[in-house]
Amino acid sequence: MGRIAYVNGRYTPHAEAAVHIEDRGYQLADAVYEVWAVFDGKLADAEGHFARLSRSLGELRVPEPMSRAALTVVLREVLRRNRIRNGMVYLQVSRGVAPRDHAFPTAPVSPAVVVTAKAVDPAAAEAKAAKGVAVITTPENRWGRCDIKTVGLLPNVLAKQAAKERGAAEAWFVDEMGLVTEGASSNAWILDRDGVLRTRDTNANILRGVTRLTLMDVIREAGLTVSEKPFSPAEAIEAKEAFITGAGSLVLPVVAVDGKPVGEGVPGPVAKRLRALYIERAKNTAV
Repeated sequence: MGRIAYVNGRYTPHAEAAVHIEDRGYQLADAVYEVWAVFDGKLADAEGHFARLSRSLGELRVPEPMSRAALTVVLREVLRRNRIRNGMVYLQVSRGVAPRDHAFPTAPVSPAVVVTAKAVDPAAAEAKAAKGVAVITTPENRWGRCDIKTVGLLPNVLAKQAAKERGAAEAWFVDEMGLVTEGASSNAWILDRDGVLRTRDTNANILRGVTRLTLMDVIREAGLTVSEKPFSPAEAIEAKEAFITGAGSLVLPVVAVDGKPVGEGVPGPVAKRLRALYIERAKNTAV
């Protein structure tokens, strides 16, 4: 069976799915998105993603395209039609279709909605986590509202490509103070020499990661200490462990930064434990 997408009220073959040429998401990146991890056909961290979606839409003054209940039905239907048990479901909401103009449309338009989904091989994902990944660092060159999950991702795309060309899986942005903000598609973490788990605070205009937030609860329940204290690339290299978090990566150990090993250069026990605890929690609370 071919892939199925949802586009503005219709379920259609993925290869035939299309948006209008004057969709503001396509022309102006005037759109937001969310990605849910899917376990056993259920949405992980569902509430957090719905809440962040509402916040992002509110910040851009885009009306909610439908109720949360209706949107949940659409997301689940896309998963059902694609027969996906484990994977990810992607939602994009743009301001809608209007004659091209930088300012918002004068006459109200309906938001445009697109939903797609893809399967993930759990065994392959676990094998990747068992090996760990490398990251590179790159100067922070994104706009100052990274807290909004918009589709304006060109700096992220270029950073990811630079990482790929250097044999790494992710790029960490570094601000003018020499501190890591976040990854191109993930939040960045270290376990420092004092045994404290550290990640950047959201006041730094980083994305409010849903997986990041859930993991903080997991960390506290595990009796570990977490601090929203920033760290530099040098501190990451000197740390006991490092990892990234996100709906796609879940909790993924980092074993090298800019070609230099982190800790012993292999996934550490804390990151591996947190990955297992997070996945257990996500499966138990998925809806």
